[in-house]
Amino acid sequence: MVIIKSFSAGNGDMFYIKHGSSNFTIIDCCLSDENKKEIVEEIITEKKYKDITRFISTHPDEDHIQMLDYLDDEIGIQNFYCGKNETTKSKETPGFKRYCELRDSSKAFYIQKGSSRKWMNQDGKDSKGKNIGSSGNNILWPDVSDKDYKEALEKAKNGESPNNISCIIKYSMKGGVTAIWMGDLEKDFMEKIKDKVSLPKVNILFAPHHGRKSGKIPQEWLEAMDPDVIIKGEANSKDSDYASYPDHNKIHQNRAKDIIMECEEGKIHFYVSNENYCVDFLKNENKSSFNYYIGSLDV
Repeated sequence: MVIIKSFSAGNGDMFYIKHGSSNFTIIDCCLSDENKKEIVEEIITEKKYKDITRFISTHPDEDHIQMLDYLDDEIGIQNFYCGKNETTKSKETPGFKRYCELRDSSKAFYIQKGSSRKWMNQDGKDSKGKNIGSSGNNILWPDVSDKDYKEALEKAKNGESPNNISCIIKYSMKGGVTAIWMGDLEKDFMEKIKDKVSLPKVNILFAPHHGRKSGKIPQEWLEAMDPDVIIKGEANSKDSDYASYPDHNKIHQNRAKDIIMECEEGKIHFYVSNENYCVDFLKNENKSSFNYYIGSLDV
């Protein structure tokens, strides 16, 4: 059993994967004074019996690293995954300062297309000889030799938006779910690199840039991934592209709120925190592991 959770974090992103192996992965951080205690306490509880916990930063924009300092203080991040970069900002928040400290520390592992590491996507034994399985996480982008990516890195170094240094993460469970995260990659940049990224068929796609018009995915990528469900984030209504992806099933996080995906072999069961939210494309299998079940998907 694997649990993927997408937190309702306002205009930001925050996720975790509670793997079937002894791994726990946190992707991005967007905490506020209102939710930080509840979310971090949940993470501490859910990762309690896991041997390996990693934090993956898709990119250092504020709505993906907000209050990273608080999260680090509470859980003590030991494995910090990010793209190698020299991003600067005219206004340095506590979250960004902590990001830079972790990025430039011995705790950092710099990810790129094809990255391979023990327990991220390799089995291996720990120092006590205990075998710990792979998390099933793979990095599909960035290609650090690509000229467009290098230009995005330079812009981030000069204080411009770091959106286009976002990585693409694929998580896959043997016999079950495949999911993809794309950070805040922007439409124009994705069009530039669309022929440079190999994308698989996916069951769950987290729409880049929170589902904004500026993050609309190229048609070629949509055809390659053929997602069963697209999770659209909590972009402001004036920025959200409600008409996009007309041929795909969607869950809108700004209405569903927290989303839990309970993944088992051949199945994904969906739960949300808004008891009044529903969709018509999932089948009812009367599941009850969490509150407010909205249906199941065969994979």
